[in-house]
Amino acid sequence: MGHLTDHRWMGAALALAGRGIGRTAPNPNVGCILVRDGRVIGRGWTQPGGRPHAEAMALAEAGESACGATAYVTLEPCAHVSTRGPACTDLLIAAGVAHIVAAMGDPDPRTNGQGFDRARAAGIAVTTGICESEARAMIAGFLTRRAKERPFVTLKLATSLDGRIARPDGTSRWITGPQARAHTHLERSRHEAILVGRGTLQADSPRLDVRLPGLETRSPRRILLSRTSEPGWETISSPHAITHLAGVDRLMVEGGAQTASAFLAADLVDRLLLYRAPILIGEGRAALGDIGLAALADAHGRWRLRDSRMLGIDRMEVYERA
Repeated sequence: MGHLTDHRWMGAALALAGRGIGRTAPNPNVGCILVRDGRVIGRGWTQPGGRPHAEAMALAEAGESACGATAYVTLEPCAHVSTRGPACTDLLIAAGVAHIVAAMGDPDPRTNGQGFDRARAAGIAVTTGICESEARAMIAGFLTRRAKERPFVTLKLATSLDGRIARPDGTSRWITGPQARAHTHLERSRHEAILVGRGTLQADSPRLDVRLPGLETRSPRRILLSRTSEPGWETISSPHAITHLAGVDRLMVEGGAQTASAFLAADLVDRLLLYRAPILIGEGRAALGDIGLAALADAHGRWRLRDSRMLGIDRMEVYERA
């Protein structure tokens, strides 16, 4: 198939992978589409908890039609057999797939090129590197956990134009409008866990759940940054303790200012999710405190704008590590 066609089908596979984001740890959220004679004959995405894998789901849907098909997968098919299921590379070989088009290789040492090698040895054509940057962004949590032994961290801030998160008395409901708040709930659904500090807990008693119709079951685990425990909450004593959060590859930090500053000072933030309302508060509570910045020059070049859009009257911006 042509280069443009490959990108088109891989885009569809990436959309399927997005269905599992924040739901598949410790496995990556992968998407797979099986195409034969220009028609989709099977679709799959990694299911909650990590199994079945995307390829297994797509092959089950395609049945015997998979013979001679092209498999578009957002990550190299796994090459290891586990107690939870067979290796996807072996399943693709057994089904008679003719061509594997993959966005990227799997850094897991149990696969790491072996899936591609085994497929080629079985006579399957293999193409790699299609939409690789998009695929890496899709499984940022999985990649960060393996490279840095911690979750991928998103810091969410909702501020006024002058960088305030509350009035001097602590009043903060609502700075942003309903569309921005709904988007926050969508973002929560794409993380395994969400974290706040004790100040936010005491001031707001936040539920931190997902209240979008149809996504209520995707509410993340609630983590409290505090030196003392709290009934009904998982508690960690420092930002670096996120390394010990089992089953969490994507963590959302929602506040408050002291907690946000602590994560930035510890250099643990990978993504900034900034909502700005078209209001001025003046004297009030700042979004951030001391983040350990020694010189203004050190502040430059750290963040790259990845997305910007209007949500009602508010502006949403996403920044990632440069």
